[in-house]
Amino acid sequence: MIVEQLGLKDFRNYAEADVTLSAGANVFVGRNGQGKTNLVEAVAYLATLGSHRVSSDAPLVRDGMDAAIVRARLAHGERSVLLELQLNRQGANKARVNGVNVRTTELPRYAQVVLFAPEDLQIVRGDPSSRRRFADQLIVQRIPRMAAVLADYDRVLRQRSALLKSARARGVRGDALSTLDVWDDKLVTLGTEVIEARLALASDLSEPVARAYAAIAGADHDPRLSWALSVGGGDPEEGEATDGTGSSAPLADQFRAALAARRPAELERGLTLVGPHRDDLLLMVRGLPVKGYASHGESWSVALALRLASAELLRAESRLGDPVLILDDVFAELDAGRRARLADLAGGYEQVIVTSAVEEDVPEGLRAHVVRVEAGRISGVDDD
Repeated sequence: MIVEQLGLKDFRNYAEADVTLSAGANVFVGRNGQGKTNLVEAVAYLATLGSHRVSSDAPLVRDGMDAAIVRARLAHGERSVLLELQLNRQGANKARVNGVNVRTTELPRYAQVVLFAPEDLQIVRGDPSSRRRFADQLIVQRIPRMAAVLADYDRVLRQRSALLKSARARGVRGDALSTLDVWDDKLVTLGTEVIEARLALASDLSEPVARAYAAIAGADHDPRLSWALSVGGGDPEEGEATDGTGSSAPLADQFRAALAARRPAELERGLTLVGPHRDDLLLMVRGLPVKGYASHGESWSVALALRLASAELLRAESRLGDPVLILDDVFAELDAGRRARLADLAGGYEQVIVTSAVEEDVPEGLRAHVVRVEAGRISGVDDD
């Protein structure tokens, strides 16, 4: 897949922008704060339906405006498709494909992007929500219909948690709250589908992560990943759960049993304590958790390996061709060895988009098409 044209209106610091991109390597160059990352953030949003920097859409809309527009013309081999997204400060977003109105959850069927940015260190060093977001955005690209499943799960979770809070405030006992059983059924059905997709992802990523880590780090530290599940007991959000469930019972049955066991605690706290929203992706190198034990270089290598493995997985499974590989302000953070190895790996993709404050930080082989960015506008374009 190749992004041929990107257009923005009232997105972040751009009143208007129109950028032509080429196959192969593209570099956005400009001083910090000029809007380079905003351009790649817009591209990635079409594929993941989320930002890698913020958890809500409101910050993506230019100050004082009610909505932002992202348009991208994509090439899939000989076929071209135009995606249009309207991000509303309030209310539901809107989308069109080739001029036809569609649900926003349809966009990942046409766009596949893997973005690596300094914020990705939070995947390995941050709280579980960062790792869940990484996994879920990749799942949506692998299985676009999961965007709707995840949205439905979040809706049910909010409604169930609101009921728990209301029951706590009114002093209602669990056995007198029959409506909670209805929400339990919905939570189990949707949550089980999310957990199964995440387990499959961890399994499928294992080998690509190991290969990518060795290629980036120049060493084999036996990287591994698995899920700590709240349906298996404890609470991964609070560091209480172990790897896996430890049970041979069907996952939905484990989920339902865990809800029953935690109901008193849920009523006491007014929170839903069981489900994929409480799970954590465990990352290990050298037999130790990356979080808290890995060096800075190892943490960077794991984060890079997760993204490169994601790109490899999408490349192997997709009918759209290679995903667009985006490297956002990455090379300045890497030592010379990792910088060279990453450039070699990235150069094999149909299209690579790099951002950098300093053009010379980007290896020469990735500087074929240079777009200069200044204060929310495109100030120039250079081609080798």
